Amino acid sequence: MTRPTFTKSTYSAGDDNCVEVAAPDGPTAHIRDSKDPSGPTLTIPREAHTAFLRAVATGEFDFDLI
Repeated sequence: MTRPTFTKSTYSAGDDNCVEVAAPDGPTAHIRDSKDPSGPTLTIPREAHTAFLRAVATGEFDFDLI
């Protein structure tokens, strides 16, 4: 099994206080904490990841940024 290639969002401020995502090229998407790249990853169905991104882009979530 090949290890997924993780990337940070282009909206990241350049620090390590964010999440990284491995682009889903199969049935799953992989998400991890950028501060702990050798730590655990969250693996979710690709469709769930796509639906989450769509909901964020359309304003379905109300985020209060601190």
